[in-house]
Amino acid sequence: MTTFDQITDRLAAQAIELPSWAFGNSGTRFRVFGTPGTPRDPFEKIADAAQVHAHTGLAPSVALHIPWDEVDDYGVLRAHAEEHGVALGTINSNTFQDEEYKFGSLAASDPTARQRAIDHHFDCIDVMHATGSRDLKIWLADGTNYAGQDDMRRRQDNLAESLATIYARLGDEHRLVLEYKFFEPAFYHTDVPDWGTSYAQVAALGDKAMVCLDTGHHAPGTNIEFIVMQLLRLGKLGSFDFNSRYYADDDLIVGSADPFQLFRIMVEVVRGGGLDADSGVAFMLDQCHNVEEKIPGQIRSVLNVQEMTARALLIDREALDAAQRANDVLGANGILMDAFYTDVRPMLAEWRASRGLPADPMAAYAASGYYDRIVAERVGGTQAGWGA
Repeated sequence: MTTFDQITDRLAAQAIELPSWAFGNSGTRFRVFGTPGTPRDPFEKIADAAQVHAHTGLAPSVALHIPWDEVDDYGVLRAHAEEHGVALGTINSNTFQDEEYKFGSLAASDPTARQRAIDHHFDCIDVMHATGSRDLKIWLADGTNYAGQDDMRRRQDNLAESLATIYARLGDEHRLVLEYKFFEPAFYHTDVPDWGTSYAQVAALGDKAMVCLDTGHHAPGTNIEFIVMQLLRLGKLGSFDFNSRYYADDDLIVGSADPFQLFRIMVEVVRGGGLDADSGVAFMLDQCHNVEEKIPGQIRSVLNVQEMTARALLIDREALDAAQRANDVLGANGILMDAFYTDVRPMLAEWRASRGLPADPMAAYAASGYYDRIVAERVGGTQAGWGA
């Protein structure tokens, strides 16, 4: 098997973007729970995100959600992030919380709703210019609940026209990434339900349009690593939203429900060149910490991705390829499983320490006193959460 010393350069280059909203209050459709020390504005969200990067070296950027993270001066917010040792990353649009979007946004039959959604994305592009962001991420709640409710083909045409209008506004340095989700909140049909629909739409736009794969946005039993392979093969995998699911879009800590699935995904990422410097694939978390503490939850998440990346990099690729070509079914599977069952945690701890990072980031954060400080300081005001 490949030795750990042979993979450290690739591990050192790994970067996982954090979502600003993971540091606010969140919950289920039944209840959003408040916690002491929760950020009250985007500046405090970024300060918390910076703690994850300081303890892991894995999270150098923070994604923003508009309008949840609206500020008067994005230049000031950008400077604040840089002072904390992180950058501002992906800009996520929101066309699912306003009354006008009840029957859809970019795909809606109502031209007024479509134009409002387009204008919102224009505003997001303005934010990208101010923050230095590369990616505009679009996830749509658009769809219908009943057969015959609307014309599905017309909605695809509406979506294509809306996306083309937004795409034409992008700067040379920008990309559009279109996320898909097989159901919810629409139940009969969703306008962007799968990777094929997302691919068809972005392929028609041009080279700056890509697909975003959220690991929680698939039906049970879906072979997600096959989708990863195919999108990398087609040159259209723009970004990941990492999380974990048991039943629907649970948004749990990545790798918590099925560590082997995360490993299999990272195997295809490595195989397809997704870790290469010029791949353009952005790795991001998209999680809601409902009952666990938020900063440790994000630390645990990025460490889970790092651990499975390390295991995927340890695969003896030459031996695996030889076994596959020889149709050695058990031999090939055994080579893969040898890497999966390798406990890389002691090696990663020693390697972190050699780079001046905490060997145990979770313990180091717990001992830092940061949580007690923000609990004492963040008294009063309105805590950030869904929609704020």
